[in-house]
Amino acid sequence: MEDINAYLVFARVVEEGSFTAASERLGESKSAVSKQIGRLEDSLGTRLLNRTTRRMSLTEAGVIFYERVRRVVEEVEEARVAVSQLQATPRGTLRVSAPVSFGISHVAPVLPDFMRRYPDLHVDISLTDHQVDLVDEGIDVAIRIGALTDTSLIARRIREYDRVVAASPDYWRKHGMPKHPSDLSNHNCLTYAYFASGRTWHLNAPEGGEIAVRVGGSLNANNGEILMRAAEDGLGVIQSPSFICDQAIADGRLVPALQDFGFEPVGLHAVFPHARNLSTKVRVFVDFLVERFNV
Repeated sequence: MEDINAYLVFARVVEEGSFTAASERLGESKSAVSKQIGRLEDSLGTRLLNRTTRRMSLTEAGVIFYERVRRVVEEVEEARVAVSQLQATPRGTLRVSAPVSFGISHVAPVLPDFMRRYPDLHVDISLTDHQVDLVDEGIDVAIRIGALTDTSLIARRIREYDRVVAASPDYWRKHGMPKHPSDLSNHNCLTYAYFASGRTWHLNAPEGGEIAVRVGGSLNANNGEILMRAAEDGLGVIQSPSFICDQAIADGRLVPALQDFGFEPVGLHAVFPHARNLSTKVRVFVDFLVERFNV
């Protein structure tokens, strides 16, 4: 461990550019820092730093050694932070992004419980169906539903939701209920603007395989709640995740169709920027989401 400490001291001297600045950052005397560097050079059998009264620079060996030592020092620092975070109380501001419908119907009811559990946290939540850039907008964690396309983010899958094709009883009476997915091309299908597949709906055949149907209709919206309300009013047919339309189906306001032709489930994820040390506030929020929704 003495060598690891010497590596840390060496890295700090290089980063700060002087023994004086490094000693201040490390909380040690300048002479103690100088002695540790001297002992490190002796153990390696080579000079790492060129020192004059005016400036300091790395030798060729020093450049090579620093590139490798820097990684070791980062790992040690991250290990120290990770251990300390286990005992740390989440505090500060947690910035969250969530889809509008899911945020209102599912996150809003449980958010007060989360905040009572962690009273030192301030939550700043933004509801949008647009996939924001987490790094550019300073978002700590986003709740996302559906296929994930940004491979630079870390994702934790929380659960899956079924999807259904549904319309109001009045609409089905007037236009007839489809017996096969291809029949949807003759219906007024209300489409969601952020579907990865656009206006092509993909259903699974009972005997296996996928059926792709090109649909269209009089309403395209970037919010699932708007589409559900329009469908309830008899405007047309929707493809919707169950968390949006389950209650409407239970109440009889919507009637599902093509139940023998299922969709691939839609995933609910918590995503956050790549970081070796996941902050405590993000960790406890993601764990809370799993606790409440992974049922």
